[in-house]
Amino acid sequence: MDLHRLTIASHRLEFLLPINARFTDIEYERGGMGVIPSGCRTGACGACLVRILSGLEALLPRDVGEEKLIAKLGCSGEEYRLACQCRIRGEVIIDVLG
Repeated sequence: MDLHRLTIASHRLEFLLPINARFTDIEYERGGMGVIPSGCRTGACGACLVRILSGLEALLPRDVGEEKLIAKLGCSGEEYRLACQCRIRGEVIIDVLG
């Protein structure tokens, strides 16, 4: 199984996730550590807002719904993402903002 490293710089934590796992899977599959706040898991609440520090190219682009919510939250730039919508496909480093 291919595993990819998700580093949460703001908490100084690292996780290995299988390809296409959502960032928020660390909360649901690893005992709910409370590292990434979450609410809806569908990209509708904005609780899981993160900033990609490195590895943006390892993620699929945002869809229109994610873009609109991020703009509504007052953020601009491709580096802002909703963790519940990010599927890992390589090494990624993030800061948790939500």
